[in-house]
Amino acid sequence: MTDRTDRVVPETERRRRRPTKHGTVLSERAIVETALRLVGQHGAQAFTVRRLGIALGADPSAIYRYFHSTDDLLLAVADELIGLGLAGWQPTGHWRADLREVGLRIHASSLAHPQAAVLAAYRTTGRANEIRAIETMLGILREAGFPDPDAVALYHAFIDQALGFAVLDSAAVALPATAQRADNGVWDTAYRDLSPTTHPHITATADLLAADMRRSAYPLALDLLLDALAARLPS
Repeated sequence: MTDRTDRVVPETERRRRRPTKHGTVLSERAIVETALRLVGQHGAQAFTVRRLGIALGADPSAIYRYFHSTDDLLLAVADELIGLGLAGWQPTGHWRADLREVGLRIHASSLAHPQAAVLAAYRTTGRANEIRAIETMLGILREAGFPDPDAVALYHAFIDQALGFAVLDSAAVALPATAQRADNGVWDTAYRDLSPTTHPHITATADLLAADMRRSAYPLALDLLLDALAARLPS
């Protein structure tokens, strides 16, 4: 993607004084919020600055006064998603409850914006929301009593688990409705029709499989990870 570093100017100089033809006062915030909506509608791969300019009612070139490149803008969208997950959350001081709440918030925010979640999970933004999230989670672990090497390693395991499930579950949510119904229906057809002679374990648990495979395994996986963290906590 084209780098437009030379065109980015300070916030005080780039602020548009008049609304666009759609009534939007162009700002970094307005651009990111609109981009997040468009990514949700069309996916990151189909997202273009031209389409964003049309949605904002602005010349696409004006967007490069706020962002170096299209990729720079998509990183800002990914960072916005992180911020949405932590919005309004306050730590309680109980490390396990706090980590669990953060994990569930990350997962829920991703499912609310599944197309953007696939983008956010594998990018490192280096922006304010990501920095705040890392500082928060490392603080929870260090203040719980984990030595620094453990705190870093456990943070890594925690966030990769959260983002991994976020991508997996978001990809399923982003499927067309017909594909979702077809995938879910497999548990009621192919797996129920197996012979107990050849597949005794599947047939014995077919009802449980059909119910359980329709929901995310993340809450259980998160609790298992937190159990493992608690077992490693120095006394």
